[in-house]
Amino acid sequence: MKYSELNLDPVLFSAIEKLGYTDATPIQEQAMPHILAGKDVAGLAQTGTGKTAAFLIPLIERILRTKQDPTHERAFKDWNARSFVLVLVPTRELADQINDNAVKLMQGTGFKSFPVYGGTGYDKQKEAIASGLQFLISTPGRMIDLYKENHIDLKQVKAIVFDEADRMFDMGFKDDMKYILGRVPRERQFLVFSATLNFDVLNTAYQFGAEPVEINISRDQAKADHVKDFIIHLGDQEKAQFLLSLLKKHNPKQAMIFTNFKHNVDKIAAFLISNKISAMGISSLMSQSQRNQVIEKFKADNDQNILVATDVAARGLDINGVDLVINFEMPQDAESYVHRIGRTGRAGREGQAFSLISDKDIDSLSRVEDYTKKKIEAQYMEDADLVKEFTAFSHHEPNFHKKFDRGPRGGGRGGRDDKRGPRRDRGGERGERPQRGPRPQGQQQQAGGVTAGTPGEKPQHGQNPQHTKGGKPQHQHDRNKPRHGGQQGQHKHANGNGQHQNGQGPKQVQRPQQKQSHSQAPKNFRSGGGSRRVANEGIGQKVKSFFKRLFS
Repeated sequence: MKYSELNLDPVLFSAIEKLGYTDATPIQEQAMPHILAGKDVAGLAQTGTGKTAAFLIPLIERILRTKQDPTHERAFKDWNARSFVLVLVPTRELADQINDNAVKLMQGTGFKSFPVYGGTGYDKQKEAIASGLQFLISTPGRMIDLYKENHIDLKQVKAIVFDEADRMFDMGFKDDMKYILGRVPRERQFLVFSATLNFDVLNTAYQFGAEPVEINISRDQAKADHVKDFIIHLGDQEKAQFLLSLLKKHNPKQAMIFTNFKHNVDKIAAFLISNKISAMGISSLMSQSQRNQVIEKFKADNDQNILVATDVAARGLDINGVDLVINFEMPQDAESYVHRIGRTGRAGREGQAFSLISDKDIDSLSRVEDYTKKKIEAQYMEDADLVKEFTAFSHHEPNFHKKFDRGPRGGGRGGRDDKRGPRRDRGGERGERPQRGPRPQGQQQQAGGVTAGTPGEKPQHGQNPQHTKGGKPQHQHDRNKPRHGGQQGQHKHANGNGQHQNGQGPKQVQRPQQKQSHSQAPKNFRSGGGSRRVANEGIGQKVKSFFKRLFS
């Protein structure tokens, strides 16, 4: 189907033509007529098939018709100057991406759109909302924050879109999504789009009164048609060499390398840079401004552009020029694999994806093949294609990592970036936690004295000759002799003042003189210095005398 067949508003159709769109993709062809008719839609389609335009174009068309003629069959009911469309997304990058597309499609309409998410200041977001928006693209956490501060009126939402809804559930936004759905009008239009739509998402939609038309253009195929994916079996220590060799062999103009671990991002980028391959890294350890700079640089028309990323970037980048994807590790969940390799082969272009499979990745590979219902073809690198001389991969943190401004709620300590439990995105990506430095060394109070060391560390038995418990010396065994029986077995007291033969009964042992206990101490000196007790008792007598004189 061509866009000319949709009878769109001339201003919108002109913006579409400027972007070079002529034919609708399958998900657009099936979803747009239902959205234009005001129906709820649940769309399932592979990554890179045009889902964003599938909901933006018909929603913009409906707003335009509403402005022109509120009685038009495509018009929103009861639209006013404060009404808007709310688009909820799991990541900041995806919010920016959808906002960019919305701005391009709304050229000449006078409509406005703005992205709202954590990690940035509130002032500009509040100003944009106050100025009046037709589209508000937001992460759930920041949306709830602004709602609670009365900057957003959710009763004015005429259509709500959940993009990458399954990812939001995976990241722990389920309760936030329910919170928002419970506060928008029940008669709003409900749209949900994703590459992998699960039952839990649809159940939530039905729970809040939606009756979506279910569209599934990838029922028998989990990944895109234009991506050829392969696996390479190797040892875990060989991954760096094979990564370098694949990049040298295919020489991609744009490539993305995915790792499961956020702290591996900089190590892989540093490894490539040390071997004269330009590379950049992006993960939740970076501040939002740094991530934006990396994305803009990656989108630029460079001769060779390599981006090392975690799954945070897998859902938020819509770049048509990526022609190679490499999985340094296989993702733990199969859906992430689909989204990773979906970064290439977009908009009808051909793409390739390679996964480096060591013993640690076998279980993940099995899950992916079960999910995609396809055996991934194995390839082998010829010896002539392997790079023999290169700077070795360093497992130490690169120096430039120290310059990262971690921003609010910086990344967690050495955890997985794709599996970290979520958090409200007030200051950063959900799932990010600030790094904690080592605890300061100090002194630990023991029952018999003070022992220097790290808090929580117990001294080894026999290590301290004055090791005591309850004020009594502990026995220290001679490990070279039997503990019980025989004339050679001996017990040595920790103070060394006596010993006895086990077989002959204990000898009288002269114990060391104990410190005076509280029961032996003078009465006035119990429970901490006697001078304080005497002073307190003296003050008490004075107070009693004062009140006696006062009321006598």
